Amino acid sequence: MAASTPEPPHGPRRVGSWPPNTFLGSLDPATRDEMLSAGDPLQVASGETIVMEGDRRTRHVFLIIQGYVKVVSNSADGKVALLAIRAGGDLVGELAALDGSPRVASVVTVGPCFVRRIGQRDFLDFLVRHPGAALAVNATVAGKLRHSTWQRIEFGTSPVPVRAVRMLLHLATRYGEATREGVLIASLTQQELAAMIGSRENSVHKILRELKARKVIETRYGRILIRDRQALCDAAGISEIPSEYGVWPPPGPHSEED
Repeated sequence: MAASTPEPPHGPRRVGSWPPNTFLGSLDPATRDEMLSAGDPLQVASGETIVMEGDRRTRHVFLIIQGYVKVVSNSADGKVALLAIRAGGDLVGELAALDGSPRVASVVTVGPCFVRRIGQRDFLDFLVRHPGAALAVNATVAGKLRHSTWQRIEFGTSPVPVRAVRMLLHLATRYGEATREGVLIASLTQQELAAMIGSRENSVHKILRELKARKVIETRYGRILIRDRQALCDAAGISEIPSEYGVWPPPGPHSEED
């Protein structure tokens, strides 16, 4: 259950350390500092639903300061589809705040998270006062739309093994943690990877087993370590996922002057 807390469990994150492809990373320092003080700070336990699909009552947004969340949706056959993973610096729930429509997906915490819950009115007022932040939100929404387009193209044109390795490339680049052994993708199970690429879990298990045998990756409980990125790119048939599909959003509007 969410509870108020003055700061993240491991202390506040250093200003300026936000990845540039996140919402916070795209803001200028002064605007980012003000955004980090907006709303209410909350420590949220693992497995909590902070946004509920179909909810017509709430319009607040969540700014993720620390931790990971999953964006999920229920399909017509009752299955849960994993749509995306969001991490520190990302914004979730902004669509309902912008257009007043019901929530289009649920957001569930993966492990303990520290977030800021910002009311709709405070959020919209902030965007009015800070046009750069409004542009960053627009870029965030556009990036998510482009990424959804990319996923639909992938599902319709690429075989499952290619979809799997391209998704691993995306996750490693956007959310991976650099270690001595490689790039670690935390909080991702094989079942969840299968849901992201629209495949069966046993197919993904076979793909990962083959990559592991070639020492391209290592699989650990709920984690995947990319040991050989070049080999992963070779398997994907690309060196990177095209930026026009919103996988790696362009720098924020202030970056040209930095």
